[in-house]
Amino acid sequence: MAVSYLILSWIAKALLFLLCLSFIAFLGYCLYIKHIHMKYDHIPGPPRDSFVFGHSPTFLRMMKKDEIIHDAFLEWVENHGPVCRINFLHYIVVIVTCPEATKEILMSPKYPKDKMVYEKLFNLFGQRFLGYGLVTAYDHEKWYKQRRIMDPAFSSLYLRGLMGTFNERAEKLMNKLSDIADNKTEANMLQLVNCVTLDVIAKVAFGVDLDLLKNSSPFPKAIEICLKGMTYYVRDLFFEYKPKNRPFINEVKEACRLLRTTGAQWIHQRKTAMENGDDVPKDILTQIIKSAGKEESMTQEDEELMLDNFVTFFIAGQETTANQLAFCIMELARHPDILEKVTKEVDDVIGMKQEISYDDLGQLIYLSQVLKETLRIYPTAPGTSRDVLEDIVIDGIHIPGGFTCMFSSYVTGRLDRFFKDPLKFDPDRFHPDAPKPYYCYYPFALGPRACLGQNFAQMEAKVVMAKLLQRFDFSLLPGQTFDILDTGTLRPKSGVVCSVRHRNYK
Repeated sequence: MAVSYLILSWIAKALLFLLCLSFIAFLGYCLYIKHIHMKYDHIPGPPRDSFVFGHSPTFLRMMKKDEIIHDAFLEWVENHGPVCRINFLHYIVVIVTCPEATKEILMSPKYPKDKMVYEKLFNLFGQRFLGYGLVTAYDHEKWYKQRRIMDPAFSSLYLRGLMGTFNERAEKLMNKLSDIADNKTEANMLQLVNCVTLDVIAKVAFGVDLDLLKNSSPFPKAIEICLKGMTYYVRDLFFEYKPKNRPFINEVKEACRLLRTTGAQWIHQRKTAMENGDDVPKDILTQIIKSAGKEESMTQEDEELMLDNFVTFFIAGQETTANQLAFCIMELARHPDILEKVTKEVDDVIGMKQEISYDDLGQLIYLSQVLKETLRIYPTAPGTSRDVLEDIVIDGIHIPGGFTCMFSSYVTGRLDRFFKDPLKFDPDRFHPDAPKPYYCYYPFALGPRACLGQNFAQMEAKVVMAKLLQRFDFSLLPGQTFDILDTGTLRPKSGVVCSVRHRNYK
């Protein structure tokens, strides 16, 4: 009995000691947060929801309602100005919309990518996801090595050689739409263009025929689950600790494993074929492996980085382009005058040709304007961020170093001080003779960390849109919303469901 009492006494003392330590640690953390508030509260910003959690509760409420967090950023910038403070626990994020500061920070390699966010994308709930690939590497040397390896695969000469694949895969979509038109069934355009862009990246980058318009595949669902998981993992600090979320978290981890396992198989098969002297496609994967082989040494981490970039290209190479195409179709269907004008240009440039050439793309000037205007209102990758480690003055406000600078192309694209009547869809904003937007339009980011695949994406988008406009009339089915779904990238919530008809040539 005495021994039991002694053990219980020790346990009680230990628990009391741990409780005291926890209280002291929490008190110390609160004092640190107070210090951070005093350091940065001179920067304009909305009232905090919570002393400890800052503005996080607002974002969690918006996520539960499927609202766009960038709409909150837009409202705060309109109310508080071009330098706007946000608090997340002890982290300070400053939304910046000043063109001069945007130019200074995004155009310089001096400011690394936001370590807090991009380090979280290394894995999802403990499963390696994007790792330290081209998008997520915040260390300059790691990023530069990857970029040097990737550059040859995106040269203008190499991209010209991809026109055949762009045409071939877009033609498969036209055949599918022809069946839909003949059968008078509805077309979920977001779903269809997702199939095409994933087909393109699989074929062009990795030499694999998925043919998703005919075959089922686990990849589209896996990508969707990963992106959804990424959103919760980055924005909700406590998501993974809630037992009710465990089944979804397991789905996310399994989706990550599927993508990385697939990538490892495809890379291994290609390397083996190259080592055996077999004929291999001159695609992006071959270019990457050849370029990587020129490095002085390839470590296991370098091999993992190749896999990181497989996942990066597999997701980014299809998701954002598909969403842009769907938004573009949605806006053209809402604006018959613009649709008529861009269709006439396609008729004048392409005529009845089935094969669109690289030179044809250069003549589709108004279509380029339409695609750019689509990304102004609906930037599918809506923002980027950089760490600012040293003191800086932005718009006359002195900001101590140690904060994160956020740049939202969604916000700047919808500010009337940059674009008159910003919610109006007006491709003439990007007319060749119109003044170019000054560091307020950056759907592919800017500077050395700008998206490597932007030319690839816009070539693909042009081919798909030109063929669609050449062959079909389309209109939105009634009852759809024009709402946006935020899954890390932005996509049309309704799916852009259309009726499709063969064009009646006169």
